[in-house]
Amino acid sequence: MKVAAWIGLFAGAALATVLIAHYGWLEIGRALGAIGWTGFGIVIAIHLVLMGVMGFAWFVLAARAPGARLRLFVWGRLVRDSASEVLPLSQVGGYVAGACAIALGGAPFALAAASTLVDVTLEVAAQLVYTAGGLVLLQRLAPGNAFAGPALIALAAMALLVAGFVVVQHRGIGLAGALVRRVSLEWLNRLSVRRIGGVAAAQDQLRAIYARRGALVSCGVVHLATWIASGLEIWIALRLMGVPLAVPAVLALESLLYGARSVAFMVPNALGVQEGAYVALGALLGLSPEAALALSLLKRARDVAIGVPVLLAWQAIEGRRALTRLNLDAAPLLAGAEADKSSDR
Repeated sequence: MKVAAWIGLFAGAALATVLIAHYGWLEIGRALGAIGWTGFGIVIAIHLVLMGVMGFAWFVLAARAPGARLRLFVWGRLVRDSASEVLPLSQVGGYVAGACAIALGGAPFALAAASTLVDVTLEVAAQLVYTAGGLVLLQRLAPGNAFAGPALIALAAMALLVAGFVVVQHRGIGLAGALVRRVSLEWLNRLSVRRIGGVAAAQDQLRAIYARRGALVSCGVVHLATWIASGLEIWIALRLMGVPLAVPAVLALESLLYGARSVAFMVPNALGVQEGAYVALGALLGLSPEAALALSLLKRARDVAIGVPVLLAWQAIEGRRALTRLNLDAAPLLAGAEADKSSDR
C-alpha cells in the first residue's frame, strides 16, 4: 500500500476513534445493540441480494463473450466489495481483486479488465444521478444548509471526470488521456493481460462492450436501481434499530454519504470519512450523532460478516487451483524421471 493510503488509513482511524469516544461508547453501543441478531441477519440478507444484482449488472456487459457466466460475475462482485470494505485497500484495489476473481475463474483476462472498467464507469455515473437526487432532497429537507454548495461543486467535478474517463476509453485525448491510459494499463498489467492476448485484446473487448448500447443502458439502470435500493436497506436497518427516519431523509443521507466516499476514494475502507459524513449529514436530517455512528458501525460489521468468509473462500479456491496447476506442471517431469529409472534398470 502506498504512503498516501497509509496516511489516509491512520488519519481516518483516528477520526473515527475520536468521534466514537466523543459521543460515548455506551450510547453508541446501545443504539447498535437495539437491532439484535435477527435484525442484523436481515440486513446481511438484503445486502447479499443487492450484491448479487450488482454482479448481474456487470454480467450484462459481457453476456455475449465466451467464458462469461452469471455466477462467475456475481462471485467477482462479492470479492470486489469484500476486498474494498475489509482489506486495507482503496476502492481501486477492490476493483482489481474482483477482476482477478473472474479472470482466474475462467473468463478471459482481457474481458475481465475491460468489463471492470466499463462496469465501474457506469456504476459511478449511476451514483452521480443518485447523489444529485439526494442533493435535491437535502435542499428540500434542510434549506439553506452549508453542505449543498461544496457538494454541488464536488458532484460537477466527478461528473467531468466520469465524462472524461468515458471519452478516453473510446479514443484518449491529451494529458487526461495519457493519465487514464496509464491507470488502465496498470490495471491490465496487474491482471496479467499481456501474457493472455495483450493490451490490444483488452481494448478490443472494450470496443465490443461499448458497441452494445442496450447492455450499457441496462447495466446503468440496474446500478441506479441498486443504489436506491441500498438506501431502502438502510431505512429498514434504522427501523430495526428503533430510529424512525423518513425514507426521503434516508435517501438523502445515503446518497450524499456515498458521494463523500467517492471523493475520498483513496482512503482505505473510507475509514473516518464514513463516520464523519454520517455525523455531519445526520445533524441536518434529524439523526442523532449516536445513532449515526451506530449505523456506520453496523454497516462495517455487515461488511466484515460478509467479506471475511468471501475472502477466505476465495483464497481457498485460488490456493486449490494453484496446487492443481503445480501438479499438472510437475506431471511431465515426474513421468520423465520414472522413465529414466526404468531405462537404468
